[in-house]
Amino acid sequence: MSFGSRLAAAVAARGPLCAGIDPHPGLLDAWGLPRDASGLERFALTCVEALAGRVALVKPQSAFFEAHGSRGVAVLERVVAESRAAGALVLLDVKRGDIGSTMAAYAEAYLADGAPLAADAVTLSPYLGFGSLDPALDLAERTGRGAFVLALTSNPEGASVQRAAAGGRSVAQAVVDAAAARNATAGGPGSVGLVIGATVGEHGLDLSALNGPILAPGIGAQGAGPAQLRAVFGANLPHVLPASSRDVLRHGPDVAALAAAAERVNAELSAAV
Repeated sequence: MSFGSRLAAAVAARGPLCAGIDPHPGLLDAWGLPRDASGLERFALTCVEALAGRVALVKPQSAFFEAHGSRGVAVLERVVAESRAAGALVLLDVKRGDIGSTMAAYAEAYLADGAPLAADAVTLSPYLGFGSLDPALDLAERTGRGAFVLALTSNPEGASVQRAAAGGRSVAQAVVDAAAARNATAGGPGSVGLVIGATVGEHGLDLSALNGPILAPGIGAQGAGPAQLRAVFGANLPHVLPASSRDVLRHGPDVAALAAAAERVNAELSAAV
């Protein structure tokens, strides 16, 4: 099955929540864990235990693991493997974007069969040109994996590039259109998704031809909830995967409390989308 089809089945079974696994130093402190690789491991594997058997999609933020060097990357490998073993799809948040052989090497690292960090999907940045992502998108298609491409993000610095006009449309709309073209020949739900922040407000994007999922970060701690999702995505809500990390993770380190928080947020989002 394609990633798009597997994702649709997982969301139908488990709800739309994408649960972030973000071992932020502040969260390690809040959980009473040391800011080292041992604290990272306890945090991350607790998240896997609480979340991966309950939600459709988990999203480890690679940077927080990479900050601990080789030991952190080894923990990330376990998170990917154990989350998938528990039934969750894994979206590895790496936001890679490069050209030529370098992009191909990133693709092999995250999207090739047998790679230690091979996930079900990754996040990609298209701002060296959407075509620069072809090595990753081509490999993802061959291996039944997916990608979420940054289109319109909620950070204020992004607007100067993403909302700029280019050829009569915004840069973000050009990204949307390129993703839609990639999905146009899919036999079912497309496997090339977009990242559009849940807090971006009025955006003017035409998403009608996308035929793919939309990852919507910003739920909870960043201020977005069901009302913001409806305002931003409207008729496209059935394709939205609301992403929440700290709003759920603040309930740790108790596994039962983490699981209950995820189930509560998931139920609220299911009703909204």
